Amino acid sequence: MNDAPNAMPSLDCGLCGLRTCHDFAVRIEAEPAFRIRCPHLEAAPVAAPRPARRLPVLDGRMSDSNSAATPWLDTLGREFDFFLEHFPEDPGPREVILPHNPLLVRELEIEVGDTLIGRPLGLSCGCPVTHCGVATHVDRRTGVMSWCVTGPLGPRGRPFKDIGYYSAQAYEGMIRDSRCELRIGERHFFQPRMCMLQWRHSGLVNYLNRTPDGLQVRLEGLWIG
Repeated sequence: MNDAPNAMPSLDCGLCGLRTCHDFAVRIEAEPAFRIRCPHLEAAPVAAPRPARRLPVLDGRMSDSNSAATPWLDTLGREFDFFLEHFPEDPGPREVILPHNPLLVRELEIEVGDTLIGRPLGLSCGCPVTHCGVATHVDRRTGVMSWCVTGPLGPRGRPFKDIGYYSAQAYEGMIRDSRCELRIGERHFFQPRMCMLQWRHSGLVNYLNRTPDGLQVRLEGLWIG
């Protein structure tokens, strides 16, 4: 085993709470004790971390991408139209969700600020990754909630409530980089900037508002792929 401080398994699994092994390597340089967050370091051979990806300039703005030549491809090589960013005031992507058992909202006494975990199931997404986040709006009458998805690190350090399977009803966020014009009523492929799998999603645009920071958007009828 390589004991160099930056030695990583190069899996980008997100179990440490960060998006990439490169981000984790940078973090443990400043906080060596954070190394314990990676379950792979003692169990598997490690390699040098993947280099940070270059940020090509698109229409005068910076955009993360898989390569400078093909910036609009997800990790499975599928094209998408734009990156969905979270609002600057939010700790992560804003998602409107409905638990498959809406009564859990009352039974678990979910309130704004609670840390939640759950997994989007079925036609609404079918994402294989358990989502973790912080509740920002709760309707106990209908069970519909909004939360900001913040990654797996949060539930490790504080109490959380498990809502089980849920349906993702909508995403809300900002668009700063796109390769085409967006119009209300059209379905677009997009990639959430903080998606751990870096897969494309699709959704129907039903709200747009131009701001100095970019386009504010709401997407419903969500699919992965």
